[in-house]
Parts: sequence; structure tokens; C-alpha cells
Amino acid sequence: MRSWCGGGGGVWPRSPRAAGGARVRVASVSGWRESMAAPLLLRLSRGGGRAPRCGPSSWARGLPLPAGRALSGPSAPRKELLLRLRRRTGFSFVNCKKALEACGGDDRQAEAWLQQRAREEGWVRATELRGRIAREGLVGLLEEANAAVLVEVNCETDFVSRNAKFQQLVHQVALGTLRHCQSLQQPRSTYSKGCLHGPELCDLRPGPGRDGSLGDQLALTVGSLGENVLLRRAAWLTAPPGFLIGSYVHGTVDRPSDPSAPVAAALGKYGALVVCRAPDPTPDRTPDLAWLGRRLGQHVVGMAPLSVGSLDDPPGGEAETRMLAQPYLLDPGLTLGQFVQPHGVSVLDFVRFECGDEGGDEGEGAVAGAG
Repeated sequence: MRSWCGGGGGVWPRSPRAAGGARVRVASVSGWRESMAAPLLLRLSRGGGRAPRCGPSSWARGLPLPAGRALSGPSAPRKELLLRLRRRTGFSFVNCKKALEACGGDDRQAEAWLQQRAREEGWVRATELRGRIAREGLVGLLEEANAAVLVEVNCETDFVSRNAKFQQLVHQVALGTLRHCQSLQQPRSTYSKGCLHGPELCDLRPGPGRDGSLGDQLALTVGSLGENVLLRRAAWLTAPPGFLIGSYVHGTVDRPSDPSAPVAAALGKYGALVVCRAPDPTPDRTPDLAWLGRRLGQHVVGMAPLSVGSLDDPPGGEAETRMLAQPYLLDPGLTLGQFVQPHGVSVLDFVRFECGDEGGDEGEGAVAGAG
């Protein structure tokens, strides 16, 4: 039996005895270690036993690591490329890494690869979610020069309506609708009004910096958010000089920043557009007309008229649906007609959207007409 003794700051084995009881002299500590290590190496090479669970000893430090166990990580440039692709696209690190590997490290091709995969998966997801009720969402208002558009995009929960990706989709739908109405032949002597519903909206092109159609953007959003999302409806008004387009959005939320877009949509739960024939603008009247347009939009949102009516209509009560005969929202002692008459404008038409209202399902009632 081998015995141990301490001394000199360490533990040293006593010299083993030979069969006859005589001590066997060990030339040195290192020699003793080699004599102990040799049987262990032989045993391991024959497959018997298992290596001790301890750190590598002096004899094992020079052995190569098994294949696939290299300790080096991704190079700094490749890691930066991965981070940049992640920030630019918003996809997970795992998917970004797959894209870079599939595209040989080309980040532009990797981004296109990610977008294509996301669209394909989004269309599948959109088909699965198609029957689910979507009554939440946002109304978007966008104005540029002589044109203004209202759009409504729906989702299942208010939580998703506050998501930046959902808000970007509303913004893109408004941009696509604005570009569409500006591309149409417009009358030179009067205003024009139009509307689009879900399938027609899906065929439009999105705003600058986006590929495909609004339907493709919808698929990307559905795949990312996991909720049923609908492009419900859109309406626009355009007018030549001599006309005023007033607008208003109620229940506004912070709009997403999109540096690639020249304009940004105002987002809320209600929206209105009102078109009027206005007197010739002068520098001192322009601010007054802008203020008047906003007041008319507020009235349409708050009082929900169904038609414009006439200045000759008798005043109505709270149940009145003719706009000019309704009590003015901000001064019920006047009708709206009595409010606008001193300003020299003639109300011609309006559009009112309420997010999630019953009339928006198939587009019926989305656009109110004059008369």
C-alpha cells in the first residue's frame, strides 16, 4: 500500500517497497510522474476506463483539440456585417446569419433573400389568419399640394396598432394611395374624389424605398406581427386652385419616422376631409382658411353627417344628418351653415373614416357624397 506524507509545502509519496520489503528508490519526482502516467496512457489507448475529470496535465497539454471544437469566434468584420443586417432589416440574428451564409456574405443579396422569405411566410400566415375579426387599427391622413388621402388599416388588438411596424404599414398605404390619385387625370375646373377597397389597395405600389406591392408589405407585416391585418379602405380628394381641402385626425398617435419618405402620415382613430369652394386667397386670408378647414374637419368627425345638405335647410337637432343643418360642434347655438357663411366658403363634399366601424367592412358608407 502506498502512503503519503507532507513536507516542504507539498505532498510527496513515500518510496514504494519492492516485493522483498526493500525500498525502491525513485530517481526524481518527474520520473515518478512519468512512471505513473505511462500505465494510464496505455489504458486509455486500449479503450479501458475513462480520462480523469480534471484539468489537462503536463502530458496532455500538447494534444490537438477534436475537430469542430475550435475556440475562435466569427471575425470582427463578419460580426459587424451581421449586426448591420440585423439593424437594417429587423429580422432575428439566426435568420440574418442564414441569409449571409446563403448569399456568400453579400449583405444586399442577404437582405433581398430575407425579404423574399418573409413575404412567402407572411402570405401563408395571412391565409391562416384570414377569418379572424380585425376591428382595431388606425386611420392615416396624408396631404401634399392639392391632394389629401384617408386610409384605414385594421388589426386584431390595440396593442398591435401601437407597434411601429404596423404604423409603417399605414404610412405606406397612405403614400401608395397618394401617388395613385396624383397619377390620375384630374379635372381643371372642379374637385375630384375617389375611393379604393382592400383588393384594389393591395395592387398599389408602396412608397419610396419599398419593393413589390402594398400586398407584399401587408404579408411582411402579418408575418412579423402574427395578427390578421386588413387594408380596409382609402379615399382621396384633389382640387385645383380656388378650392380648399380641410382635414382633421382625432385620437392621434405618434407617427413613425421614415427618412426615405418625403412626407409622413398623421395617424389616429378618426379622420375627415372636407372640400370647399373658397374665395381667392390672399396673404392675410390663407391662415384663416387653414384654420377654417381644420374646424370643418373637426365637425365632420364629431357630428358624423351623412350628407352636405343646403344652406336653405331648416336647423336640425342632435339627430340631424345633413351637415349644414347640424348644430356646429364648437358652438351649438349656430348651425354649421351659419358658421361658414361669413367666411365666404361653400361646403361641397366630405369624407369621414372611423376605425373599425361597420360600414368599413365592404367599403359601404366609407365616402359620403354631396347632396
